[in-house]
Amino acid sequence: MVGRKQPPTSTPGMRAQRLVINASHVAVTHTYLALAAFGLALFLGCALHYKRIVKNGVAGYPDEWFPSVSATIGDWYPERNIFQILIALTSGPRFALVYLQYFIRRSPSTPWPGFLFAVGIIRTLMCGGWVYITSNDDHDVHDILMITYILCNVPWMWGGVLCTPIGHVKARRQRRYLATGFFVSIIPMMYFFVQHKIYRIPGAYTRYSFFEWSLILLDVLFDSITELDFKTSNLQIALSVSSDAKVGRDDISSSEPSQGSDSVTETKLEGSAASSETEQTASHVSGTVPRTFFQKTQAALTLSLDARAAVGFISDVYLSYLFWSIFTSLITTLFYFSVWQLALSGSELSLLCLLSPAFLGIRPLRTWALTRSGRATLKAVAILTGLGSYALNSPMRRLFVVNFANMVLLIGQTADWSAGKDGYQGLLLGLGLVLLSLAKHANHSTNPVWPMLNEQSGGYNKTGLFLALCALYEFATRPSAVPEEEKEISGSKDKSKVVSRGWLAGSIALGSMIFTLHCFFIDPSTIIAWSWTGYKNSQPKGPLPHLHGSLTLIAQAIGLATPTILPAYWLSSPLWFSYGCASAFVMHCFRDWTGFIGGLNLAVFVMSLLPTIIQQSAQPTKAGRTYFAAFFVTILFYLADVWTVAYAFVPGGAYLRERSDLVLIAQFVATSLVFEWPSRKRMVTNTIVHMPSSASFLARHLLTLFSLSAVLVTIYRWNPVGPRPYKAGTGIINAGIWTVHFGIDNVGHDSQRLIRDIIRDMELDVVGLLETDLHRTVYGNRDLTRVALQDLGYYVDLGPGPNMHTWGAALLSKFPIVHSQHHLLPSPHGELAPAIEAVLDVYGTEVTVVVSHNGQEQDPLDRELQSKELARIMAKSYPHPVIFLGYVVTKPHASRRVWLLCLFFILVLMNPAAAPYEILVQDGIVHDIDPQDWDRWCEYILYRGLYRTAYARISRGIVTDTELQIGQYVVPRHGFQLVNQTLEDRMLRAWKEDLPEDHWFPMEYYGNEDEGGMNGHFYHVFNTPLYYNLPEGAQV
Repeated sequence: MVGRKQPPTSTPGMRAQRLVINASHVAVTHTYLALAAFGLALFLGCALHYKRIVKNGVAGYPDEWFPSVSATIGDWYPERNIFQILIALTSGPRFALVYLQYFIRRSPSTPWPGFLFAVGIIRTLMCGGWVYITSNDDHDVHDILMITYILCNVPWMWGGVLCTPIGHVKARRQRRYLATGFFVSIIPMMYFFVQHKIYRIPGAYTRYSFFEWSLILLDVLFDSITELDFKTSNLQIALSVSSDAKVGRDDISSSEPSQGSDSVTETKLEGSAASSETEQTASHVSGTVPRTFFQKTQAALTLSLDARAAVGFISDVYLSYLFWSIFTSLITTLFYFSVWQLALSGSELSLLCLLSPAFLGIRPLRTWALTRSGRATLKAVAILTGLGSYALNSPMRRLFVVNFANMVLLIGQTADWSAGKDGYQGLLLGLGLVLLSLAKHANHSTNPVWPMLNEQSGGYNKTGLFLALCALYEFATRPSAVPEEEKEISGSKDKSKVVSRGWLAGSIALGSMIFTLHCFFIDPSTIIAWSWTGYKNSQPKGPLPHLHGSLTLIAQAIGLATPTILPAYWLSSPLWFSYGCASAFVMHCFRDWTGFIGGLNLAVFVMSLLPTIIQQSAQPTKAGRTYFAAFFVTILFYLADVWTVAYAFVPGGAYLRERSDLVLIAQFVATSLVFEWPSRKRMVTNTIVHMPSSASFLARHLLTLFSLSAVLVTIYRWNPVGPRPYKAGTGIINAGIWTVHFGIDNVGHDSQRLIRDIIRDMELDVVGLLETDLHRTVYGNRDLTRVALQDLGYYVDLGPGPNMHTWGAALLSKFPIVHSQHHLLPSPHGELAPAIEAVLDVYGTEVTVVVSHNGQEQDPLDRELQSKELARIMAKSYPHPVIFLGYVVTKPHASRRVWLLCLFFILVLMNPAAAPYEILVQDGIVHDIDPQDWDRWCEYILYRGLYRTAYARISRGIVTDTELQIGQYVVPRHGFQLVNQTLEDRMLRAWKEDLPEDHWFPMEYYGNEDEGGMNGHFYHVFNTPLYYNLPEGAQV
C-alpha cells in the first residue's frame, strides 16, 4: 500500500510489528554494492592477472598498463564470479530505486515519469545482459546489450534532470553535471577506441579504458543522487506484520492472504514526498505561472509533452526528412541524362519545377493550402508519388513523377513556412536535414528512400512508404487545439517583435541557405572530401569519411541546438557572421584536419541560422513572390556549382571554371542579408526568434539521440579485422581499373553494390575507380567507395576532392597505403585530369600504383601534357615496381606524333600533339600488360618490376559504359629488383591449367550476351582471361 506518513493506529486484539526504513538507505545500499562489485573486480584482476587483463590484440604490458572494464569483469576467475555475485545483490535495490523515483515524480498531468519508469526497467535488464553475457560468451549480443544500455541512458539521465521535483535544487544540479560528464566522456573514449582498433596504436586502449571506467563511475554516481531526493522528501518504507488477517485485508485491499496463512505483510511508502507532488499538481491546476527556469521547463513539459504531442513532433520531423529526401532526389534524377550525353540534355529544365511556389500568389490556392485538409492533401500527394517513383523502371518516367512530386511538395512546404509564427518550421527543417544526414551515414552514404535506390541497390523504399503513411495519418488526425506556444507569442507582442526587412532580402538569403545545406551538409562526409589529401607514413593525413563523418553530424546538431539556447540577437550579429566567414575560409583554404575543423564550425554556423532565415522569409501576403525568388536563387547556385567543374561541356563554362571560391563568396553575401549591420536602420530594439519551449526540449533530445546514433552506427560498421589481401602468402596481387560513370547504372540506380559484387568475385586487391567525385549536389553527395570499404574491407584514398574540380579518381587497396599524393594533371583547355600516386606495402615490397583519368581526344595538347606528367611520376620511382591504372584515350602503339593525310594527298603535320601511349610506355619506363591486344581505346594497364601472370577484360553489364580490366601479378622475392624484362619473357602465354589454381579467375564469368556470366558480366574480347607463365629462373 502506498500513502503518506500517518499517525500509527492500534486495533484491539491485533498483534502488529512495524519496521520503518528510510528510502535513502536503499540508494546508499545500491551505490556501495555497485562500487564494491566493480572496485573489487578491478583490485582482484590487477592483483591476480594484471598482465593478462591489460593485454589486447595490439599490445601488452608495458605499452598497455590499465585494464578495460570488459577484461576486468569478464575474463578470469575469481574476479568475474565475485563481480557477478555482487551485481546480483545490486539488482534488488536497483529495481527498488526505479520504482521509488517513479513514486515521487508521478503526476496525473504528464506520462513522462511513467515513460522513465519503463526506461529504467529496460535499462536495468540491459545492464544485467551485458554483465552476465560477456564479450567472450557472445561478442555481438554483448555489444548490442551495451549499446542499448547507453541509448537508454539518454532519456534516463536527461529525463531525470527535468523530472527532478522542483524543490530539489541540489539533486537537479548534480544530475545535470553528471549527465553532461557522462555524454562528454563518450567522445574521447571513442577517439581512443579508433586509435586502438583502426590505427592499432599501442597504449591507446589504456587511455580508452580510463574513459570507459569513468562512464561506469558517472553512471553509478548518477543513480546515487536519488539518496538526496529521498532525504529531501523524507521518504520511508514501512513493513508491518500482523496475525489479524482482517486488518491485513483492510489495509491492503488489492491482495488477500492465501488460505491458511496466519500473517500478512504490509508495505507502505510514507513521508512528505506527496507534499511536493501536491504542490506541483496545485501549480498546474491553479494556473500559477512558474518563476524559475526549471519551473518554466517543468511547466512546459507538463502542459505540452503528452503522448500525442510527442508523436506529433516526431511525425513532423519524419515528414521534414521526407521533404529533404524528395527535394534532393530531383537533381540526381535529372542528371542521369546529362551524364550520358556529357552535355546539356534538356532534362535540366526540370529545375524549373522548383519555382512552383509562385502559385501561392493565387489567393484561393494559398488559402486552401493553409487549411488542414489542404496541407494534408499536398503532403500526401507529394510524398506518396515522390517515394513511390522508385518502382518505375524507366528513368524518364521516374523523372516526370519526381518533377510532379517536387512541384506539389514545395507548394505545401512553403505554405507552411509562410504561416509560421515562430522558429518551429526552421527547427523542423533542420531536424529533417540532420535525420537525412544520419540515414545516409547509416546506409553507406545513400538515402534509403531516394527513387534512385531499390531493394537491390540498398533502398528501404517500402519501409519509408509505410512510415510515411503513419506520419500522414497522424498529421491528418492531429487535434487542432491552439498550442500554448502560440498563446505565449500572441500575449507577448508588446515585448518583442520580429524585424521585417522586406520580402526580397529574406528570399535571397533563404535561396542561398537551401543550396548551402544541400551542397555541404546532406551527407556527413562531404566536408571530409573537401579536406582529404591522402596518406603519410601509413596513416591518413586527415579524417576518414566512414570513421569521422559522425563528427559532422554532431556539429550539425550543436548548430541547430544553438538557437534553442542562445538569444537570437547573438546569432544575427556581425560577430557571428564573421565566425561563419572565418569557418568557410579555413575549410576552403586548408586541408586535412585543419580544413575539416573549419568545415565543422561552418556546420555549426549554417545550422544555427535556419530558424532565423525561415522566420524572416515568412511573408504570408507575399508568399508567391517570396518563395519563387528564393528557389530561383537556389537554381542559379545549382547551375553555378555545376559550371565550376563541367565548364568543358556547357556554354559560358570558362567564366566559372574552377571558381568554387566565387560561388562560396556569393553564398555568404546572400546570407548576410539577414544579419543586423550597424549601418542598417533598426526598426526595434531587439530581434527575437521565438522557439516553443516544448519543441526546443524535444529537439535537443532528438539531436542528442541522432548524435549518439551516428557514433553507434560508426562502431557497428567498423570491421574488427583490418583489410587483408585475398591470397595472402602467395605473392599474388590482382589490380583492376574501371570507369564507373559516377555511380549511376544504365537504368538510373545507384551502382555501388553491383560494383562491390564484381570486385568481390574477382578478388581484386587493388582497384582504381574513375569518375568517382560524387560529393556534389547533382550526384547526391555520395561516397562511391563506402559499400566496398565497409563490406569487403579496403584502405581507401578518395583522390582529389570536389573543391579540386575534377571528375574524380579513387583507389581501393587491400594492402596498407604507405604514402599517397594527389595530382592535378596539366589541363590548359579541357577538363581537369586527376591522378593518385600511392605507395603500397605489398607483401613487404613497396609498389607504386598510379590511378589517373586523362582528358578527352578533343584536347590533344591536354593529353600530351598529362601523359608527360604521368610518365615523369612513374619514371621517378625507377627501378621500383609500378602499376599504372588509367583512362588514357589512345590506340595501342600510337606513335609520338600524329600525321594526317591532307585533301591533296600531301602529308602535312596536323595538330602536332603527341599520342599518350608511346609517351607513357617509353618515358615512364613501363610495359604494356599485353602489347598484342589491339582492341583498346580508353583504359590501359601498364606495369614494371612485377611478373604478370594473367589479364582479363570483363564486360560492363549494366553498371557503366566501360569495361573492367584486370591484371594479375606476382611480386618478386623481397629485396630482388626485376629490371630489363625482355618481350619474350613477358609473353610466355599459357593455359590456365598450366598455373596453380590460385591464379585462375572465376569460372562463373565465362559466357556471352545470351548465356552464362554473372549479373550481365562476362569475359569478352578474348572470351577468356589470358594467362602467362613465369619466365625461367623467376625470383618469387
